[in-house]
Amino acid sequence: MTSDPVLSIRAASKTFGSRRALDTVSLDVNRGEMIALIGPSGSGKSTLLRSIDGLQTIDEGGQIDAFGGSVQAKGRVSGEVRKARIRIGFIAQQFNLVGRLSLFSNVALGSLGRIPFLQGLFGAWPRETREAAMAALARVGVADYAGQRANTLSGGQQQRGAIARALVQKAKIILADEPVASLDPVSARKVMEILRDLNQSDGLTVVVTLHQVDYALRYCDRVVALKAGQKVYDGPASGLKREKLIDIYGPEFEDVFWEGAPQ
Repeated sequence: MTSDPVLSIRAASKTFGSRRALDTVSLDVNRGEMIALIGPSGSGKSTLLRSIDGLQTIDEGGQIDAFGGSVQAKGRVSGEVRKARIRIGFIAQQFNLVGRLSLFSNVALGSLGRIPFLQGLFGAWPRETREAAMAALARVGVADYAGQRANTLSGGQQQRGAIARALVQKAKIILADEPVASLDPVSARKVMEILRDLNQSDGLTVVVTLHQVDYALRYCDRVVALKAGQKVYDGPASGLKREKLIDIYGPEFEDVFWEGAPQ
């Protein structure tokens, strides 16, 4: 891992009416890091992740850069944002697969930024895309379901398909927004293990929002905690002790652990 920042967030705020979802959050993400974003519901985790990808504008005064180029500043998304998005894979809680398409076709859609639009529209995938899609499906363990419609697959299988699509996209950063929230514990652990392997073996930068704090501690070296839109912790997972977790979540912090809270 190098110290070169691939993401830079400066004084990012976001106001919805009278509610401030983000409050002057600043953060640098270095190449090859795997970072968990944690915090209570409504703390601003998803808003921050969507803002990094330019899916949500932040208020004037904040700035977000990716790969050295602007994603947004002065309250508007940059005209250069598409260049960044090509290199950023976004994985949502609800998978964002097209249910009527096969898993293979959904994964191949990751190549749309690199092939002619009409070619992708009609599913005339070039050989490189076909091979990349099958390799990605094999990498995440669902190649046997390539021809199956996405809406007939389990949640865990669909989420692995979403990760495979990011691989075909040739993403350098994966932003995963609550990727295991809708999954059973076994499927959730598998998805987290895949993300961790991509980080460690391929050097992909991963930023993942999680409600399950034990998964953040187990799979991520660095944890960033938000509370009421403000950054209240940024450091090693090993530094998140019981007292700090109570400060973030309150006395019922055990509720955000699936497999046992620290004593």
